[in-house]
Amino acid sequence: MSRLQLALRVPNLQASIAFYSKLFDTEPAKLRDGYANFAIADPPLKLVLVEGTAGQDTRMDHLGIEVETTEVVHAATSRLANAGLATDVENDTTCCYALQDKVWVHGPGQEPWEVYVVKADAESLAKQQGSTCCAGADTSVAEPVATGGCC
Repeated sequence: MSRLQLALRVPNLQASIAFYSKLFDTEPAKLRDGYANFAIADPPLKLVLVEGTAGQDTRMDHLGIEVETTEVVHAATSRLANAGLATDVENDTTCCYALQDKVWVHGPGQEPWEVYVVKADAESLAKQQGSTCCAGADTSVAEPVATGGCC
């Protein structure tokens, strides 16, 4: 089963966790420093919250489609490239406290979309050296993810 992903950069992670726990009647599936995600069954949604800058409004970080296998990511990569979209492939990248394979594309308004599979848990939110985790989501943010920069 695939599900849509919505990643939000939030100014107050604890307040956002409390709000979305009530909204979707579920607790986070993963909690880490500056990060939470919800695996919501109904509607099928992966909601990712990344701690942003205090005092700023919540904003969309990126959108995604979580799939079940690396083969589905590869098939999406081929399909998107054949459709004429510029793709950015990342295999075995650590992002969002997970080891992932993914492909990125951007919509006409530069909104970043990823098709990705989570292969394993990881100890780090930050991207690996040379990776473009959450490519285009906030490229102005440096690699340390205390202020964001990774999904």
